[in-house]
Amino acid sequence: MNHRKYTLIFLTAWFSLSSSFASSKKEVIPYRNPKLSVEERTKDLLSRMTLEEKVGQLLCPLGWNMYALDGKKVGVSDKFKDMLKERNMGMLWGTFRADPWTRKTLENGLNPESAAKAGNALQKYVIENTRLGIPLFLAEEAPHGHMAIGATVFPTGIGMASTWNPGILEKEGRAIGEEIRAQGGHISYGPVLDLVRDPRWSRVEETFGEDPVLSGDLGAAMVRGLGAGNLNLPYATVATLKHFIAYGIPQGGQNGSPSYVGNRELLSDFLPPFHKVINAGALSVMTSYNSIDGIPSTMNSYLLKDVLHKDWNFRGFSVSDLYSIEGMQTSHFVSASSTEGAMLSLKAGLDADLGGDAYFTLINSVKQHKVDEALIDTAVCRILRLKFEMGLFENPYVDVNKAKATVRSASHINLARECAQNLITLLKNKNNTLPLSKNIGKVAVIGPNADNIYNMLGDYTAPQPESNIITVLKGTINKIGSDRVEYAKGCAVRDTTYDGIAEAVKVARNSDAVIAVVGGSSARDFKTSYKETGAAIADASTISDMECGEGFDRAKLTLLGRQMELLKALKATGKPLIVVYIEGRPLDKNWADQNADALLTAWYPGQEGGNAIADVLFGDYNPAGRLAVTVPRNIGQLPVYYNKKNPPVHDYVESTAKPLYAFGYGLSYTNFEYSDLKITAQGNAEYTIRFTVKNSGNHDGEEVAQLYVRDMLASVVQPVKQLKHYERIFIKKGEQKEVSFRLTKDDFSLINASMQRVVEPGTFLIQVGSSSDNIRLTDKIDIE
Repeated sequence: MNHRKYTLIFLTAWFSLSSSFASSKKEVIPYRNPKLSVEERTKDLLSRMTLEEKVGQLLCPLGWNMYALDGKKVGVSDKFKDMLKERNMGMLWGTFRADPWTRKTLENGLNPESAAKAGNALQKYVIENTRLGIPLFLAEEAPHGHMAIGATVFPTGIGMASTWNPGILEKEGRAIGEEIRAQGGHISYGPVLDLVRDPRWSRVEETFGEDPVLSGDLGAAMVRGLGAGNLNLPYATVATLKHFIAYGIPQGGQNGSPSYVGNRELLSDFLPPFHKVINAGALSVMTSYNSIDGIPSTMNSYLLKDVLHKDWNFRGFSVSDLYSIEGMQTSHFVSASSTEGAMLSLKAGLDADLGGDAYFTLINSVKQHKVDEALIDTAVCRILRLKFEMGLFENPYVDVNKAKATVRSASHINLARECAQNLITLLKNKNNTLPLSKNIGKVAVIGPNADNIYNMLGDYTAPQPESNIITVLKGTINKIGSDRVEYAKGCAVRDTTYDGIAEAVKVARNSDAVIAVVGGSSARDFKTSYKETGAAIADASTISDMECGEGFDRAKLTLLGRQMELLKALKATGKPLIVVYIEGRPLDKNWADQNADALLTAWYPGQEGGNAIADVLFGDYNPAGRLAVTVPRNIGQLPVYYNKKNPPVHDYVESTAKPLYAFGYGLSYTNFEYSDLKITAQGNAEYTIRFTVKNSGNHDGEEVAQLYVRDMLASVVQPVKQLKHYERIFIKKGEQKEVSFRLTKDDFSLINASMQRVVEPGTFLIQVGSSSDNIRLTDKIDIE
């Protein structure tokens, strides 16, 4: 009996243990259970994390040395393994990036296929070799296309702003999102919403110009294309807005210098674009290198806590610009060490550290009771939530074959050309010099930017095979054939030792028209070799073309090198002179305005820019670009922008105060007439504005109708005028269309003396026209 009894007890215990074991095998850890809410999963995961694991999620170190490339095989590097073991980092930045700084080239960098393999390898290693298996966020630069080899290169921001076309920005955003996600990236850095008021600043090219309404509209459109914050979409990215805040008005035009702006102007001009784009779905905000009223933006609690989270209910996370936490010690001199800078930033509400060194010190700061761990928890949760929303725990890998098919697809290349066509801005067209006839005899294509692929592209661009980029020379040949096109460089952008002007004049004299392509460059030197230390091995007798791009601030806006000498020599030939500016900032165009037969700016038009410029020059596309930034007549006017506060400007002793070209300006091959302005009250400070635009010229074309409002009397000083609405419309020759805008309370509001947004009673001047200085129709609205 005892034997039976013990056997029964043993069997009972065995079945119980077996049942328990089977049950435990089926049990899913809560944070890995996709059936639970994001909040439940985040809470569970946070409860399981050590302090070191939490801090690791806030670190975003440089990623381009984290993979190992061996032929077609891609794995993780020893550096990645060591750093992961030491720091538990939750993000990487620029993993797929290639440029001279990273020393990644077409030969040793990643193509779309190998990039996807690298992303998969990194995720696999993290998931299999860390305690909790939290997938990585891979953050990538993407202001005008993914900054990676093989990706589509779109026009830079200031060019895209010149389209005045939110629809095409949304398409661009969608293409960028598709390319980043296909390669395994998750976070896209961009759009850039800095309002720019000083063209000497080196980063004008990245922005959407000087106006808060236009910048907000275009940024929101781009973010909608990037998925609008719906991270479950396969093309959606965590869009990161740059740079928070007022970074585009540095003292002296010098990058990172203090910005002098009052709180009222922050609320009325600089913050609204960010607010609008966050409402459109942006889920990350990058702080700027500047300071405002003595407080570096990276440790500004008013901006990071009060504005972002309390006022706007922002559900995403903030991230420093690269090493800007360290910059509080080395640039601003407000902290004694990066450790102190990290504590100041965290307490101010900054969530993540781009660079990943400063915030690593927070582990010891918490252990020493200098920082509350709850602040770490808040920041970590903001990042983890988005990883859960994106589905990275369920789907951390990408299809390598899809990356090959998606990146730089035929549809994306066509879109790049459409974007470039949309942005080209005609500034002068004397005696209808343009469009040129395709039956023209010989065309001379001349200038330092006529056949330089990198000068077409702007900063934040990866190395490119020459076959991927269409220069103005290539575009012209594509249009009319190589037998009718002759080329001469003439001079360099900056280097005065190169002298090909005599050859250029000879080519020009043998032509029927001269296309002179001048301007600037943000091209980092991809042909230079680099030592292991990163030092360049370059020919000291030459100077690169680069005069724009991050850090390349200017004291003047004149053409550099021997470009003016070249233009004057070409003018002296007596041939029709068409001047095309390829540029990243509004350079001095006074001479061209007076002497060229036709003048255009194409900014940095991207990989299809040459085809688009040829489309315009030869009449296959009627230009409708409009300036998103004022072109000054003289640097003594700076800062110059259309919506300055009252009083109106007055002339200088030596010069008119009017700019050379105003905000919103741009010509067409046809003419447009405005008529029949009608204002209908809708009640409660809301009105419908209607008017008619007629194409009275000889070509089909697009007009950008613009509506400005001036508050005639207010309790605080207001702008002389402010853009409120606009629409780019296509009208066939001889036809007309009615345009309608709706003005709401927001359009009449201001920030009053108590820092409250209100609508004050009074008279408002309604102005409709084709640019800020070409108003065609006016009327008044009285608000009781």
